[in-house]
Amino acid sequence: MAREIAGAVLAAVTAVQSESASHADEAFEELEALPFEQVVSVQSGIVRELLEMAHPDGLVGEDVQEVLQRCIRSTAAWCARLDVQVLVEVLTGALGVADVDANPQVAEPGAYVAAATVVIVDLLRAVRVPAVEVIRRSVGEIARAETMEIP
Repeated sequence: MAREIAGAVLAAVTAVQSESASHADEAFEELEALPFEQVVSVQSGIVRELLEMAHPDGLVGEDVQEVLQRCIRSTAAWCARLDVQVLVEVLTGALGVADVDANPQVAEPGAYVAAATVVIVDLLRAVRVPAVEVIRRSVGEIARAETMEIP
């Protein structure tokens, strides 16, 4: 399943990078067909890692605001399905700021995977690393965490 999710995330990233609404919608549908919690786990890990890479000295509110603004500007012309509120939830959730249990998701799963993918693409542009490397590390970190014994 991890390999399938990694491939679907990479396909979605590639589609968003191409700025093609039809390709992006198709890629988002592939992600939506996979187990939502696992996709969110992988995408959140990728977002966290990219934010750490982009802001090694720490992240402040203005940094998050810049990411939001860049995401909105870069997709406004071609990605009608981007929901700004969900974009905020994706960022705050990946940072551990939002309490997911106290604030259940209000949008459809597709809105979350689309917003997360847009954030990933924005941050990949900022840090200039290949998507496949970050995806591989995120999936590897999840696998490592799941195999560790809890005392």
